[in-house]
Amino acid sequence: MKGADTKQIAEEIKSMVDRETAAWDMKDAGTLVDIFHPDMVWPWPPDNRSHDPMTWEFVQGRYDRQRWQDSWQELFDTHTLVHNRRRTLRIEVSAQGDGAFAVVDVDTLWRHTETGATVVWKGRACKGYTKTACGWKLIMHTGLLDYADQ
Repeated sequence: MKGADTKQIAEEIKSMVDRETAAWDMKDAGTLVDIFHPDMVWPWPPDNRSHDPMTWEFVQGRYDRQRWQDSWQELFDTHTLVHNRRRTLRIEVSAQGDGAFAVVDVDTLWRHTETGATVVWKGRACKGYTKTACGWKLIMHTGLLDYADQ
């Protein structure tokens, strides 16, 4: 694959990351689920220090558009987004140009509108993308992990 093609794909992936960030910022569940591939999976560690995948779980299971959209909408309806800081650190494109991943640092804080309880998403994610006939789709995403001591 030519370098120019790789650069263009990396820009497309960065645009996908930015689109996801905007969906969280706008609390737009419909836009958020639009970026997911129908075979999307999203394992999640119990906390951001749990690097061993033996402890991870599937909170959402395999992608189901309505279930996932309803779940995110429930979060949006019951929580205020205090901040959502995301920084894309790296984008890697496969030699074939049909897959890519982005490494993104996330620092997101939600506050429950009634109880004031907070939900913190903080750490580094690896977001995997696959090229489909309809364009790029997010097909896998690791839960957020803290690599400060690595």
